[in-house]
Amino acid sequence: MRYDLVIFDNDGVLVDSEPISNRILAAYLTELGHPTTYEESIRDYMGSAMHRIHDLILERSGQRLPHDFDAVFHNRVFEAFRRDLLPVPGVAEVLGALDSEGVPYCVASSGTHERIRVALGRTRLYGRFGEERVFSSQDVGRGKPAPDLFLHAARAMGVPPERCVVVEDSPLGVRAAVAAGMDVYGFTAMTPGKRLPEATGLFSSMEELPGLLA
Repeated sequence: MRYDLVIFDNDGVLVDSEPISNRILAAYLTELGHPTTYEESIRDYMGSAMHRIHDLILERSGQRLPHDFDAVFHNRVFEAFRRDLLPVPGVAEVLGALDSEGVPYCVASSGTHERIRVALGRTRLYGRFGEERVFSSQDVGRGKPAPDLFLHAARAMGVPPERCVVVEDSPLGVRAAVAAGMDVYGFTAMTPGKRLPEATGLFSSMEELPGLLA
């Protein structure tokens, strides 16, 4: 293994949540008078922290989202997660391989701590991390594409950025990892590789990831 720490994004990398959350987000924004398709939600908001949604809607429409937008959205998402969410196929085997080799790993997500706990709990992955290896944009204030979250995770885990590798599936996440001075492998299950041009490498199945990290 050529890295001392593997940093995983959560949504779309550990848990197959992006289709669920983006369908809900597109429908809710449309309900509020900001027509948004599922494809537009994926394009504009996938991998971003909640403040980016507020910022883009204000920039485009001149209107602010309701004060309870985050709470309503998360309640709808959590309800769907508890009913339908599954882990990304093959990710449990990847984590098991890292455990066998003694390679530390953690999760660094634009989502809130509550969202991460609900998602990892539902998919039975939470026990592989525990709260001490879960990092959220809530911890740093600035979400991706700023490098702050990945740098915070590396610092908390005691590993220099240049010895870390990030596993991401969004353009914002890849840009954040590059800005942090880390290698980053782009997961193309939902995002075309052409949208991740800065990635160190690309893969479309979790079966490919151990070979890239080795």
